[in-house]
Amino acid sequence: MKKYSFILIGFMFYTLPVFSQESDRPPDNFVEDVTNAGTSAAAFLRIGVGSRAQSMGNAASTFSSDATAMYWNPASIALLEGDVSIVFDHTDWLINTSLDYVGMVFQIPGVGSLGFSVLSFQAIDKQPVRTILEPEGTGEFYSASDLAIGVTYSALLTARFSAGVTGKYIRQALWNESASTMAFDLGIIYHTRLEGLNLAASISNFGGNLELEGRDLKRPFDEDEGNFSNDQLNVSLDTDQFTLPLTFRFGLGYVKQLGSIHRITMAVDLLNPSDNSESVNVGAEYTFWNTFSIRSGFVALFEKDRTGGSTFGVGVSRKLLGGIGFSSAYSYADWGILNSTHRVTISINR
Repeated sequence: MKKYSFILIGFMFYTLPVFSQESDRPPDNFVEDVTNAGTSAAAFLRIGVGSRAQSMGNAASTFSSDATAMYWNPASIALLEGDVSIVFDHTDWLINTSLDYVGMVFQIPGVGSLGFSVLSFQAIDKQPVRTILEPEGTGEFYSASDLAIGVTYSALLTARFSAGVTGKYIRQALWNESASTMAFDLGIIYHTRLEGLNLAASISNFGGNLELEGRDLKRPFDEDEGNFSNDQLNVSLDTDQFTLPLTFRFGLGYVKQLGSIHRITMAVDLLNPSDNSESVNVGAEYTFWNTFSIRSGFVALFEKDRTGGSTFGVGVSRKLLGGIGFSSAYSYADWGILNSTHRVTISINR
């Protein structure tokens, strides 16, 4: 009996952890492998600007073609040709929304490059306010829009190394509520000794959190309903704070001139965003006579549950009278079940 008792006790001690593990096991619908997609505010900051960049899969951290370079890497504007660069960029974004960007860069001899940019995202414009009691509208209208205003400084620290920084004001508005904060972009570019090969790194949207405030968050409150003298006091509701879409980029770019007519550009960007999984952007460009360009790329390779796909674009660049450079570009991006987006960019360099 002693022998069987010890066997029984040993079996109990052996099976208890197993039953305990079974009881602690999460339910079948519990998922551990999730990303942070959709967890940040100001998502418009991740859309990107510039037709050349979009048509090359947003692999643009080593670019320095026009004032859109401020968005991807503030160090890029130190490498722009000419004294002034002005760019206008318009994007027909998803679900009838639009994104507009205006940028200007000035070269200051002996000081560096100074740039200004405005990024505006229009989501909803003057839509009627409807309620259950007034389904046809109350006579009021609401809008939703986002805005980012930036100032950029960049300089060549050595013949091969440039660095830059952007300070920007970010604001999101929904009807009578708004949220605003400050943020910074930092970037570097290194021209290697291998001709045409550039390395770049940048950090975008490093700053504070966004929290909505406005008149619709005020509510009447009566702490003591038995005391009728307090029923007109107002309180303000506090909303959650949300972080900005912090993004780290590491890029490689290679430019090869084939004679005096042909030029090939290839670029790769590795992304590590705070609100999604890691991904890779790749792109290529063929330029003929320094005038006509054909571009293609892929967005967000290896990103979990990615929606973006292939990109394509064309561009024309010419020198006008007085040495003024003019270029225009168009890009197309496939977004799968979300259809596609179109972008047009016009830039002037002098």
